[in-house]
Amino acid sequence: MSQYNLQQPNTIQWFPGHMNKARNEIRDIMPDMDVVIEVIDARIPFSSENPMVAALRSNEHGIQKPVIKILNKADLADPDLTQAWIDELEQNSQVQAIACDDNKANDVKRIVQMCKALMPNKVGTGRQIKVLIMGIPNVGKSTLINSLAGRSIAKTGDEPAVTKSQQLIKIDNDIMLYDTPGMLWPKIENPNSGYRLAATGGIKDTAFDFLDVASFTAEYLIKAYPELLKERYKLNELPDTDWEFFEAAGRSRGLLKKGGVVDTYRMAEILINELRSGTLGRITLETPAMRIEEDKFVEALRAKAEEKRLAKIEEKKLRKKRARKNRK
Repeated sequence: MSQYNLQQPNTIQWFPGHMNKARNEIRDIMPDMDVVIEVIDARIPFSSENPMVAALRSNEHGIQKPVIKILNKADLADPDLTQAWIDELEQNSQVQAIACDDNKANDVKRIVQMCKALMPNKVGTGRQIKVLIMGIPNVGKSTLINSLAGRSIAKTGDEPAVTKSQQLIKIDNDIMLYDTPGMLWPKIENPNSGYRLAATGGIKDTAFDFLDVASFTAEYLIKAYPELLKERYKLNELPDTDWEFFEAAGRSRGLLKKGGVVDTYRMAEILINELRSGTLGRITLETPAMRIEEDKFVEALRAKAEEKRLAKIEEKKLRKKRARKNRK
């Protein structure tokens, strides 16, 4: 088992109907696109990277359209790990990556420049560069679009799945942006990714057990960011386990119910809300090394599932064979 507590497959899933519609629409328009922008969360670059994007931007010959990976909300993420992720993502020659805080004008200008650099033959010709922008729910895509356009066009909000239909947005004389609804994928195979998506707000809060997600998050933070937890919740010593942490931090915050019992659920809510807002500090919930390890874990899950599927087929064949024998 992993030192990062790879979870057994009790995976969080959330795939509303409009996401399936968006996937089909993207498949239809992708051949006409010049550049793809995928907005991912700098705190979870691996878990917020939609595996359908690579498949959708490949043609029948396996040639992929260039993609710009925007590590959004970089002001909330660990800067050292953000750079490590940029280096990791750019190992693929068809990928360019940039850390972005959508409130910084310079970051937004760089994105426009990168799009034009990828299609220089269209700049200033009147032939627009068609740019498709994609991202998971609540990753800040709509806010980024408004910054790119220099005006309020896309709906924004703190809840996932605010944008539910495709929009065309003119950025300047050279670039036409095709916006799509925030989109997850039908099956989140990596259970840890499901937890991280839930912790950072990529999955609607009603779609998962809040305390379960907070426990997963606390367990990681105790190992990866102990000093931030001690400072924020005024703890002299940091407990070793998630439940002991909720007890200690909750008592420190005065979250006591009748009889002096700590309200651990309320403490769990505070932890997740302060992680999401950045109050807890600049935190990244995964590293490139964890990606390699968890990819192996998912492959093992797939192999096990395939083994079960083949076993069922063989069992079905045997039943049919016995039935034929009994009829004779």
